Amino acid sequence: MTKRFPVPRRALAFACALLLIAPAPSAWGQESSAGFSKEKLERIPALLKEAVEKKEMAGASALIARHGKVVQLSAVGMQDVETKAPMSDATIFRIASMSKPIVSVAVMTLVDDGKLSVTDPLSKFVPEFKDMTVLVPAKDGKSYETVKAEREITIHDLLTHSSGFTYRLFKKPIVAKLYADAGVSDGISETPGTIGDNVKRLAKMPLVCQPGSAWEYGLSTDVLGYVIEVVSGKTLDEYLHERVLKPLKMNDTYFVLPKEKRSRLAAVYTIGPNKVIARVDKPITEGVTVVSTTYPTNDDSKYYSGGAGLVSTIGDYFRFSQMMLNGGELDAARVLKRETVQKMTQNQLGKLRIFFPGNDLMGYGFGILSEQGKETSKDPAGVGTYAWGGAFGTYFWIDPRNEVVGVFMTQMFPPNFAKGTELKKTVYEALTPAK
Repeated sequence: MTKRFPVPRRALAFACALLLIAPAPSAWGQESSAGFSKEKLERIPALLKEAVEKKEMAGASALIARHGKVVQLSAVGMQDVETKAPMSDATIFRIASMSKPIVSVAVMTLVDDGKLSVTDPLSKFVPEFKDMTVLVPAKDGKSYETVKAEREITIHDLLTHSSGFTYRLFKKPIVAKLYADAGVSDGISETPGTIGDNVKRLAKMPLVCQPGSAWEYGLSTDVLGYVIEVVSGKTLDEYLHERVLKPLKMNDTYFVLPKEKRSRLAAVYTIGPNKVIARVDKPITEGVTVVSTTYPTNDDSKYYSGGAGLVSTIGDYFRFSQMMLNGGELDAARVLKRETVQKMTQNQLGKLRIFFPGNDLMGYGFGILSEQGKETSKDPAGVGTYAWGGAFGTYFWIDPRNEVVGVFMTQMFPPNFAKGTELKKTVYEALTPAK
């Protein structure tokens, strides 16, 4: 069988990828100047190789950078076991909820432009959300009833996941069935119509909490995606490419992956009954499809899920992360104001706490590690590190205190974030103490 990447083409692709990933030619391979032990960094590919050999995953890629310099880039195993396509720096992954930080940045470009305020009510842009209800336990403790929302949902609520929306996958009582019966999509399956159609179906559903009263992870960023469309007059796909992806040269990040790039899309695997990986070929359904693996290759799709729909490469996501670490700018392309980045990466939920590996506070589109959270979880990253992950096992973190960026990519469902956590631990063990 002909190899997917003949040597000359693969070498050229790798060289081109390095030019895009590294901020400057001198930035590559400077492990000692970045304050890492080169020997200990080599534990990273060994860690990934061990997981592949144990058949815990088909393959994975990891990128570590400090001070804007890529110090470790590993690609181990297979992007597709059945076709024997190797994992590479050019492999494209479904990043699922790692779409949320990117779309949140797009929202904040509108704030920077004065076209949107975080205090704006959602109904200003989508009138269907004017009068919402909230599902609460009935007094008998055996059933549920709805009450009127005490206030309107705001853009701030959407950015912090305190709007009261949820996901069908979380199987909240009553609401999960209502979502399913109404055809509300979680964003990681083929969905007819547009994001606006799905958002308007969502507007008819009761909330799972009063706006602003709790952190409830769900479809908030999908709603923000539609707000972007209303305010900008463009599709989310068009606006995202214009204001974020193109300026950052994120040339492999899409909602619908072009045909010529589909050979680079990694297959999705799960842990089968025999405790080893098995390919996910069929959609996961509950009434109607909840999760599929083919949505990024649906040529007819006009449904752009702001919360879960993007695919990307490890290099593209590094460029996005480095832009945030740089205060909103990369390679002379400014995406956000510096003060906007600071706002996005500070706690925006007061005393409310969130539940995600390595995060206990919530900014705008990012989870944040507090001093208390670091102490409780024994997370090795610096206080103020912000991060997120995706439903297929991707994970990233940005550590301003140590100027470290880490990106981990694999394709497993359900996700196992333990590998990302183990990778992070290995990275900080390799960071040499300052003299």
